[in-house]
Amino acid sequence: MMYECSRRAAMGFGACRALRFLLLLLPVSGAAGAGSAALPLVVNTWAFRKATETAWYTLQSGGSELDAVERGCGQCETDQCDGSVGFGGSPDEHGETTLDAMIMDGNTMEVGAIADLRCIKNAIGVARKVIQHTKHTLLVGESASLFAESMGFPCEDLTTQNSLSIYLKWLNQNCQPNYWKNVIPDASKSCGPYKQAKQLNNEDWINSQKRINIHNHDTIGMIVIGGSGNVAVGTSTNGAVHKIQGRVGDSPIAGAGAYADSTTGGAAATGDGDIMMRFLPSYQAVEYMRTGTDPTTACQKVIYRIQKYVPYFFGAVICANSTGSYGAACNKVPGFTQFHFMVYSPLLNQPSEQVVDCI
Repeated sequence: MMYECSRRAAMGFGACRALRFLLLLLPVSGAAGAGSAALPLVVNTWAFRKATETAWYTLQSGGSELDAVERGCGQCETDQCDGSVGFGGSPDEHGETTLDAMIMDGNTMEVGAIADLRCIKNAIGVARKVIQHTKHTLLVGESASLFAESMGFPCEDLTTQNSLSIYLKWLNQNCQPNYWKNVIPDASKSCGPYKQAKQLNNEDWINSQKRINIHNHDTIGMIVIGGSGNVAVGTSTNGAVHKIQGRVGDSPIAGAGAYADSTTGGAAATGDGDIMMRFLPSYQAVEYMRTGTDPTTACQKVIYRIQKYVPYFFGAVICANSTGSYGAACNKVPGFTQFHFMVYSPLLNQPSEQVVDCI
């Protein structure tokens, strides 16, 4: 926010409050969002307001940055944000919901991550336990679930009536769309089981990249920067709808789904993880900021870099530096021309939904 109520003497207290209220309602326009510096700061992808509030109030009640990330992302897991986070969403091609999550400490550079997690609802909580109780970084699959149970997390069914309905509808549509290519029978017309085709044809796959469903690849990514500039980040997702069993996207991969370095800042990504993880966008954004690039431009440069190779990808990035400035950027494709994200800082008396125009 460009104006502060310390200027009351010049403009009057009532007028100042009115101006602050109007500024809260204004979307951030242009290629990427830009926010004034203030700490502490919470920024997260999409309009997941309750997650923002939970993280903020965790900080305000004395919790650490990691606590705030864990509880903020955990709020989305409980709320099943947009059906793309937590249980009961994004069934894979066998109808099962599995979860990916990651949390990173920008002071120690420790990372805890889990992928293809089954029968455990609190994925970000399990990721935190990886940091606290193991010397590892990433645990996957059924073994990750066994680890979670040993940490006291209950094993629960992640399937709901909604996810079952999504799965049955997909089966009735001859398993369309799906993520197979160069197989027989023809994956664009029928369900499997599939076997590899003798000849490889990438043209159909390239054309399929232009047919984007923006609800297939959502994630909550969160950046929390404490009053002293300590940075933590995290992600949680149930992955791509109808994914091949065992598929892992960008969310639990440090540098792809999110990245934190308290000497510089943090970043988090959302979108088509199969594409975005190839470019380590969160790591790249933090490295741009390390050289002095402002968060807005850092996010934008990351998007441009991916565009050079994959023009039709669905994705967005949020960035914040350790002084509290923040920004965001997204790739413009049909059906996705703006990106919404949440911000909470001392300059705001409530969580603020920001909007950026995609580039």
